Amino acid sequence: MSSTTINQYSGNILATKNKGEEPLVATPALAPSVGRLLNALAPGTFKTLQKVQPSGALQVRKNSSSAISFFWRYSIGTKSERVSIGLYDPSAPPKSLTGTTKGFSVAAAIRAAEVLALEHHDHRLDGGRPALLEAKRNADEAAAKRAAKVGKHTLENLLDHYADHLERLGRRSHSDVRSIFQLHVKGPWPDMARQPAREVTGEQIGDMMRRVANAGKGRTANKLRSYVRAAYQTARASRSKASVPVHFKDYEITHNPAMDTEPDESHNRARKQPLLENDMRRYWRQIDSMHNFKGAVLRLHVLTGGQRIEQLVNLHTEHAGTDEILLFDGKGRPGKGVRDNPVPLIPAAAEALAACEPSGVYAISTDGGETHLAATTLSQWAKAAAAAAGLKDFQAKRIRSGVETLLAKAGVSVEIRGRLQSHGISGVQARHYDGHDYMEEQRAALETLYALVTRSSTVASKST
Repeated sequence: MSSTTINQYSGNILATKNKGEEPLVATPALAPSVGRLLNALAPGTFKTLQKVQPSGALQVRKNSSSAISFFWRYSIGTKSERVSIGLYDPSAPPKSLTGTTKGFSVAAAIRAAEVLALEHHDHRLDGGRPALLEAKRNADEAAAKRAAKVGKHTLENLLDHYADHLERLGRRSHSDVRSIFQLHVKGPWPDMARQPAREVTGEQIGDMMRRVANAGKGRTANKLRSYVRAAYQTARASRSKASVPVHFKDYEITHNPAMDTEPDESHNRARKQPLLENDMRRYWRQIDSMHNFKGAVLRLHVLTGGQRIEQLVNLHTEHAGTDEILLFDGKGRPGKGVRDNPVPLIPAAAEALAACEPSGVYAISTDGGETHLAATTLSQWAKAAAAAAGLKDFQAKRIRSGVETLLAKAGVSVEIRGRLQSHGISGVQARHYDGHDYMEEQRAALETLYALVTRSSTVASKST
């Protein structure tokens, strides 16, 4: 660095001439022959062209290839710095004040130096140009961190994290959540899926729902809304709810855009198609005549009250007793963990379970308990048995609703039916004060069910 002395903040060049840096023009006004003087520069030496207001000076330097570069030189305290402006463009109009694609005229270089000098001068009390550069670096780093953060906290990542959260809680709905998000968010709306989650609007979610509804899938559109709403609510709750994983806080969700949408209530109405009493008996007679593993599994399903198939097939051998079994209910409110669901076994159910020959990890298995029977397989077996019994339009879920309907007709209370089929309990009294397990009441309900399904249709008709 040259030792030329420049008055701090003023930019006045003192009457000294130092090695490697010589004044090229001694007055503020440029000489008419400045172009010739620039071209005559010796390579490798910085030359001061003129003072710059309000501080510093414009300098030039020719390199070994004869290209000439402009610099603004300034000082602050005991330190000085040269700031590159750009190349000299001899073909630029002499009075032009902006750069060209090739570089700068002398006038344009002066204007560029003045801009730098004014910026430095205006912030001299805060540390001048060095402080400005440091502040800009900090701002750029913060912006880069924010951009990286936003890049990670997109809508699709929020939905994935929500599905992962459900899976960790043991909620069976996580697979349905993933499927709906893939089919109706990520696939058809890739740009929206990559958008920061906190910037997604209710209108955009409404557009997602409309696309699904217009395809004739109104119920799926409502489920999509429900799942997106739950994902946002989980992230929103993370600020004050310790049980929600802390990484949800990084999404910085303060508003739930799905709350700005409306579901189509007409598509939320359940289709009530329970197996009626005589159909339940016809189905029972068919599976009671199946003296094999399939028949045993299907009988166990009915005689435990039509438990959710996904939960029944996940029965662990260690939880399969002779008097009761313990299932785990992963269906319920978002954010809640699995709930214990003990189910009493009447003698006929215990016999069906024994015929399944529980061993290994899973009690209902075709490979010695290493893996459990697939829920879809049990449903297919039930459908085949129903077809053999002459039942039309059969779905395995109609067994569950058929059991509840049959027990309701027999006078079993709604509370006992709800506990038996793990519909959940509500109310402060039930959740916090009533410690009774109602196992004997549920056992009595199952005995009633067994009596009803094994009763002949002829006897039932006469009694009616």
